[in-house]
Amino acid sequence: MINNNVMARTEAHSVVNQLGCFSVIEYSKDVSVSPGSAQIAYFMGKMGVRKRQVVATLNNQGVILQAGAMQIMAGNVNMNTNVQGAGDLFKKMIGSKVTGETAIKPRYFGSGQVIFEPTYKYILLEDLSKWNGAVTIEDGLFLACDDTVQMKVTARSNFSSAIAGGEGLFNTTLVGAGVAVLESPAPAEELLIFDLQNDVLKIDGNMAIAWSNTLQFTVERSSRSLVGSAASGEGLVNVYRGTGRVLVAPVA
Repeated sequence: MINNNVMARTEAHSVVNQLGCFSVIEYSKDVSVSPGSAQIAYFMGKMGVRKRQVVATLNNQGVILQAGAMQIMAGNVNMNTNVQGAGDLFKKMIGSKVTGETAIKPRYFGSGQVIFEPTYKYILLEDLSKWNGAVTIEDGLFLACDDTVQMKVTARSNFSSAIAGGEGLFNTTLVGAGVAVLESPAPAEELLIFDLQNDVLKIDGNMAIAWSNTLQFTVERSSRSLVGSAASGEGLVNVYRGTGRVLVAPVA
């Protein structure tokens, strides 16, 4: 059995978030710099531009990772392709074509630790129970999830929402019970959370990075008239209707 102190706090890093089997390590100080890069590294740290790593601590359980995200496996941890036959492979390949995600996402299981590759992006740990068991995410956000979570392809409700709204025709939806790990363009403290109860949210641009799949997404004119939209300086807005949650990155 491997005895390690991956999660121990040091002068360079500490655990800043934890949910389920996932923990987020943030490097508050980059000490492996050269004299030429020390000044840049110093100011990057002051502005919160820091490397982060996710550690999945497994206890006879499994997680699914984005392809290429694994850096280290410690302990009795094994990996498979998470593909169940030719039909499942074909479905995953079709899904990867329409969402931009990788077709094969490896599954790691057993007892031990899986340490992810470091990233400068911000890490969000989302409990799917707070999304009523299903969340639709923007392309490129998925990093990992419990293997109790399924990944599905969700089509837009109409073509206008994809063409006019600057969005794709399809998105990835995470369904089930467990934790999802997302790579966000903005830190959690900058994100706005809107919990709608049979209500409407209108956003000027594609700033929503995740939303409940119970919501209807459309693109509409900001004013009822074409002239009014032009006069206000706001043309089309992304509209989310119904009951559910929307996660918005307003300054990213």
